[in-house]
Amino acid sequence: MAKRPTTQWTALLGAGAMIISGLSQAQPAVQAPVAAEVPYTVKSPHGDRIDPYYWMRDDKRQDPKVLAHLQAENAYYQQYADKYQDLTKTLTDEIIGRVKQDDSSVPAKKGDYSFYSRFETGQQYPIYLRKVLKTGEEQVLLDVNKMAAGKDFYQIGNYAVSPDQKLLAYAEDTNGRRQYTVRVRDLTTGKDLPDSISGVEASLAWSSDSKHLFYIEKDKQTLLGNKIRRHQLGDAVAKDVLMYEEKDNSFYTGIGNSSDDQFVVLWLGSTVSSEIRVLPANQPTGEFKALAPRQRDFKYEADHLGKRWIISTDWNAPNNRIMAVANDQIGDRARWTELLPHDKNVFIESFQLFNDYLAINERSEGINRIRVLPWQNPAKASYISSDEPVYVASTDVNLEQNTEWLRYSYTSLTTPNSIYEVNLKTGEKKLLKQQEVLGGFDRANYVTERVWAEARDGTKVPVSLLYRKGFKKDGSAPLYQYAYGSYGSSTAPSFRSSVLSLVDRGFVYAIAHIRGGQEMGRHWYEDGKLLKKINTFTDFIDVTDYLVKHQYAAKDKVFGMGGSAGGLLMGAVANMAPEKYRGLVAHVPFVDVVTTMLDESIPLTTNEFDEWGNPKQKAYYDYMLSYSPYDQVKKQAYPALLVTTGLHDSQVQYFEPAKWVAKLRTHKTDAQPLLFRTNMEAGHGGKSGRFSRLKEVAEEYAFVLSLVENK
Repeated sequence: MAKRPTTQWTALLGAGAMIISGLSQAQPAVQAPVAAEVPYTVKSPHGDRIDPYYWMRDDKRQDPKVLAHLQAENAYYQQYADKYQDLTKTLTDEIIGRVKQDDSSVPAKKGDYSFYSRFETGQQYPIYLRKVLKTGEEQVLLDVNKMAAGKDFYQIGNYAVSPDQKLLAYAEDTNGRRQYTVRVRDLTTGKDLPDSISGVEASLAWSSDSKHLFYIEKDKQTLLGNKIRRHQLGDAVAKDVLMYEEKDNSFYTGIGNSSDDQFVVLWLGSTVSSEIRVLPANQPTGEFKALAPRQRDFKYEADHLGKRWIISTDWNAPNNRIMAVANDQIGDRARWTELLPHDKNVFIESFQLFNDYLAINERSEGINRIRVLPWQNPAKASYISSDEPVYVASTDVNLEQNTEWLRYSYTSLTTPNSIYEVNLKTGEKKLLKQQEVLGGFDRANYVTERVWAEARDGTKVPVSLLYRKGFKKDGSAPLYQYAYGSYGSSTAPSFRSSVLSLVDRGFVYAIAHIRGGQEMGRHWYEDGKLLKKINTFTDFIDVTDYLVKHQYAAKDKVFGMGGSAGGLLMGAVANMAPEKYRGLVAHVPFVDVVTTMLDESIPLTTNEFDEWGNPKQKAYYDYMLSYSPYDQVKKQAYPALLVTTGLHDSQVQYFEPAKWVAKLRTHKTDAQPLLFRTNMEAGHGGKSGRFSRLKEVAEEYAFVLSLVENK
């Protein structure tokens, strides 16, 4: 989220210069923390490497030396940030000021109730509610503000109401490590039952009789969810029945109910293959059966309607096709029948089922759109239309299949998120809600544009742009460029009110839809992984070059940002093309690629082999080593860098960025700031409260803006 600038900042449009009056007086120079070097040999089948900062790894997060170093880095960051604390406060107030604090989601109907959430003024967390349709009586399901009281971190990972509507199972995380505790609330009394299950995934599913709860137990070391258990309410957890155990540590697991609540659905998936097992929800003591057995390079998703399963699969269809199989014919994919053929120009991302219609979320030329097909005449498809060049349309919360109304969301870089309903029979469209943006926001003041940057191998890379109306393409503007580019995750050009705080100050905001995502189809992902991973990094650099060449940006005012695997991107870019960037922001960055991928005890490592490669194989070892940011740090000038992590991060361990920063300090030949901040009470996603998260955004923007004038 973002907001409108104050008079403390004045953008001199056209000249591209910035007047900054929000900076405090310079503070005395402070020495950056210098980490001790303790040689440690990292062994591999292809040679040993010496890691002088391996000592920073503390799986228990209790080592006084490690904690002291992280606190010293935090103190160094804070003393630097104090120089522009007034600017940070201005931005924080501005960004939070755009947020409508007393806000509610659009209620979604299911059975006798409608379900929704609400934020209240001044409160950090949502309240989850339901309303009785007949009487209008409102009932609080979970008031997360009360539940989070006195805690540094608190998050509800998931919740599920029982079929009889009397119970609520929910999963809570109190440190950001994503090791959830599942509890069950009696909705009649508002009190929690004695049942409490710890060390699990957030995934939950109910049996039809509301007496059995299915969950996934995590391995204590790797944090992989590998044991699916059935809990009978009232029984001791020790009695919970093991329903399935995943033996392949390259697979993730998830569990839930089908959209019609007729089945418990167990999803098992790796980077290149998947398997779905199903169990009739009215037979909780039965056995899960596979829709089709797993096979390498074969993936599928499924949901249930009537007496058959509808399936999206890449079986002989890289961009996916839609198929179906009857309930009594599961187990053999040879029995699947095709409903919608493969299209090399259209990537099917997901779908929702209705009694009379199939709604498909698909992507064409990098644009998200919705296609609706009547079951009676699939050839007669209709599309959700838009008059914007860059937008995102996708199905929203639709809890019932027996309806003619499809709820969907629509957004763009200039259009706040909007919830619509369209009648699939008549075409009637209703705007149910549009995100309200305070602070005088007017979408007419902004322009969004789609351009195509040519990569060094000739590939055209889509880029989504946002800038102020009246922007002059004269090569003077600062640029804030974001990308992710991994795991086939596509970055949507969605509305973010927070980024207006940069755009209103003369910045061009760019999303580089680089290879490694799936913006352009499955091939886009395949060309940005494994032994083609470097395409991700060069695409980002080539997008920068394109935007500078075509005068969207000044070459000395370019900033990049990425998080997690996008943080790896920032680390690679910093090594490969440091001269092209004034500053880079790397959130929770995955930067010690080889060491992490060699250690199967680190959470999630084994799931990643088909994404990055297994370094026990020499070809992958050598290739990963060639781009791993930690290993490729060299004696050279680097851009200004802001690096963040969370002490309890289970996705990217805190010690990766900690080691990277320590090594950068001994190798960088420049005088640019290198800042490292650790959230001592959070994990991969940062702080849990909505205002706390926005304050962190303001701190990032203040860092960037403070550099614009300090060339």
